[in-house]
Amino acid sequence: MPNALRYSVGCLMLLVGLAVFLIRLNHPGPYAMPHQGNLLAALLSLTIAIVLLVPWQGDNLATKLLRWLALATSPIILFFALYAIFAELEETVSLRVSSANGESIDLRLWVVDIDGISWVTMGRPKAERNGLQSKKVELLRNGEFGCVQTTLVDDPNLVNRAHELRTKKYAVQRLGIVLGMFQETAGTGTVTLKLDPCEK
Repeated sequence: MPNALRYSVGCLMLLVGLAVFLIRLNHPGPYAMPHQGNLLAALLSLTIAIVLLVPWQGDNLATKLLRWLALATSPIILFFALYAIFAELEETVSLRVSSANGESIDLRLWVVDIDGISWVTMGRPKAERNGLQSKKVELLRNGEFGCVQTTLVDDPNLVNRAHELRTKKYAVQRLGIVLGMFQETAGTGTVTLKLDPCEK
């Protein structure tokens, strides 16, 4: 493997892996740690960078195979890592929910406003898995946490309206539609959550 190629790809994966974490400093308020797919993409990017950049003792067949494997998988990992970065370039909010084992998780979501109320969209399984059909949770927006009451809405007209507003607001979603990652209308099984401020 040419050293120039190995070092170039290694440096790129190192920068991208770190950027998944650093891009979140762009948002005001408490830092939201990447999790699930975003965290995995960051860690795999950094792992590939280590494999390609760190000088190994000897240059045996196993080392060469490992480096070629890292190089071969780097485009796939790069794609998901870049998505994790681009998704945080524009306004992103967090819904703080409790997992089944009681752990607090911040769901990172794009948000739109309809008649002065915040709305987010997601797949129904994700909403139900986190008990968001009707639940009081904390919403982090504009650097501050506030209590909101979630209401799951599956009316196709409202879901598509929220989806259309999100497309207009987020350049990454528009790019995703061009690339075939998103549909122009909300997909089957997509729901929207109305986030009403909790009553005092």
